[in-house]
Amino acid sequence: MKTLILMRHGKSSWEYKVSDRDRPLMERGIKDAGLVASTFSAAPVKIDAAFSSPANRALHTAMIFLRTVNVPFSQLEVVHQLYDFSGEDVYQFIRNLDNKLETVMIFGHNEAFTHIANSLGNQYINNVSTSGLVQLKFDTNDWNTVEKGTTVRTLFPKQLK
Repeated sequence: MKTLILMRHGKSSWEYKVSDRDRPLMERGIKDAGLVASTFSAAPVKIDAAFSSPANRALHTAMIFLRTVNVPFSQLEVVHQLYDFSGEDVYQFIRNLDNKLETVMIFGHNEAFTHIANSLGNQYINNVSTSGLVQLKFDTNDWNTVEKGTTVRTLFPKQLK
């Protein structure tokens, strides 16, 4: 069995004149990421590895989440391929994961994450919101064969407030 946890970055700011990759989280994004992480930790899952887009907002979300659920930052890797908005690069990344990893968490962006959640899960999700988390489980031992799985859990900040 393989488990994939997708978490979209927290709400980011457009206030600063910086590149898209450098946009920071807003205060709401910081709080929502912490709220989702705290809720997730009530029914924890052992995370074997975590990967993040290099975008500031995704990486900051990853750091908040992992700190809250006590996953060491040494298990986090920044992957340029995850700075993807269509989902094609993310899907290829998933299919190329090391099969030694049972549970993987990815921090990244929409539309990619909504596309992946709907393509690989069995529950339609209109939109993976900022700081939204989707946990998928697959009945396979090979990431390269991941296809339709089961949507095990969704955590969206609006539902938790």
